[in-house]
Amino acid sequence: MSYKDYGYNSPSACHMLGRIIPVVERMLGPLPMGSQILDIGCGNGALAAHFLTAGMQVVGVDLSPSGISIARESYPQGRFEIINADGDLLRELNADPFDAVISTEVIEHLYDPRAFARTAFAAVRPGGRFVCTTPYHGYAKNLALSLAGKWDAHANPLWDGGHIKLFSRRTLGHLLYEAGFQNIRFHGIGRFPYLWMSMAMSGDRPATGPQRAAGSFGDRSGGS
Repeated sequence: MSYKDYGYNSPSACHMLGRIIPVVERMLGPLPMGSQILDIGCGNGALAAHFLTAGMQVVGVDLSPSGISIARESYPQGRFEIINADGDLLRELNADPFDAVISTEVIEHLYDPRAFARTAFAAVRPGGRFVCTTPYHGYAKNLALSLAGKWDAHANPLWDGGHIKLFSRRTLGHLLYEAGFQNIRFHGIGRFPYLWMSMAMSGDRPATGPQRAAGSFGDRSGGS
């Protein structure tokens, strides 16, 4: 089945962006002026615009023609490209690996999140960092949704282009670990602990070769 355009019609930020930006900035840590950031699934460019304003060089990629068109018109100081979902991202962009890669509220829409994580790993330079956000799921929140009878509204299967993957802290962390990221960190976003609206996870690409000791993600996951 071919991709169905999300249908962006304005450069306005989504309702969650104000909550997401401070957490993404915190997890990225200090970046020198002019650092190169890749925004995977940039949509209409609203998040990329924040980092452009902060003096970063930003490339945004998305499958949505409407989103990329709005981003190019609204934020000409950035670079925005429609990509091939199955292609070699850096080759398509004719770019070197980036200082940082970000992706917000995208992975829950993807059929193959492992391919996405591998793409993010390849796109960030050795020693660079990837930050990903997605709606949070865990025992307490899932139980609350069940008791309130809210699952049909929360994960409506009739929402075209909606969420098809529901991640917990453990499953998202394990995904990043599998892809090769180290120093994996977690931060809840919005509402109350364990009932978070969303969550962010970061992982670092090793500065040299793989240096991971034997074990599982559960042995070494960090937290913040």
